[in-house]
Amino acid sequence: MDDLAGFLRTRRARVDPASVGVRIDNRRRVDGLRREEVAHLSGVSVDYYVRLEQGRATQPSEQVLDALARVLGLDETERDHLVRLARQPRRRAKAPAGRIRPELTRVLDLVVDAPAFIMNHRLDVLAGNRLASLLYGRSFPGLNTARHVFLEEAERGLYADWGTCTVDAVGHLRLAAGKHPDDPQLTSLIGELSMRSERFRRLWARADVRARTHGRKLYRHPMVGLLELHQENFALPDETGMEMIVLSATPGSASADGLRLLAGLAVPSTARAETPVRN
Repeated sequence: MDDLAGFLRTRRARVDPASVGVRIDNRRRVDGLRREEVAHLSGVSVDYYVRLEQGRATQPSEQVLDALARVLGLDETERDHLVRLARQPRRRAKAPAGRIRPELTRVLDLVVDAPAFIMNHRLDVLAGNRLASLLYGRSFPGLNTARHVFLEEAERGLYADWGTCTVDAVGHLRLAAGKHPDDPQLTSLIGELSMRSERFRRLWARADVRARTHGRKLYRHPMVGLLELHQENFALPDETGMEMIVLSATPGSASADGLRLLAGLAVPSTARAETPVRN
């Protein structure tokens, strides 16, 4: 699903040559840096860099990866992804299981004033508290937020910042593909989204990776209106790939009032039509 060669090609294509001191003229026909320019700036031979992009060179040294990350302007998440792709073992670990311990569901139920749910690396919501069910209008499991964002046209209005949500979802799935390249369910999900969503295809081709641990989320709920919430992601110990996500509102804000109104609604009894989560 993802490889070192493809990642390098997309990263060099986005670098402005002038930003790294490369002079350009009107005859230039490529976006970003040429292979030989990346090689020169990184201090490696052109032949070696070409073999990296062709997938014929394996296990580049830490010094080479550091140099490439510097020349390509990678942030910390992208650099970690580069190293992971370069160090992928021949025998890869199995994808993490999707089972939720009962103790974790009890923790979710203790969060009563904010939507809270547990999500895996495929963006499947595996369990959620009452407010999470009310926010999304369905019970859990049974929701994959990537499908929800890209494929469910009727649900798109829930995401007041839909464009940002799509970028975040693709960046997360790219990162997950690098960590779990042999996960057949993840492969199937990415294939489905690629076939059914033009926007997903365009964003996936950019090969951007993104790890979002906190930030603002905007929802436009059909019953209570605009909710401006703060998202915090908590990685679960001993639950590889799973996170607990809590969406809180600023005390005294209109969004806090909206959550209180939401809490007074009836919990949906059944999930809407959605591809089921397979553990």
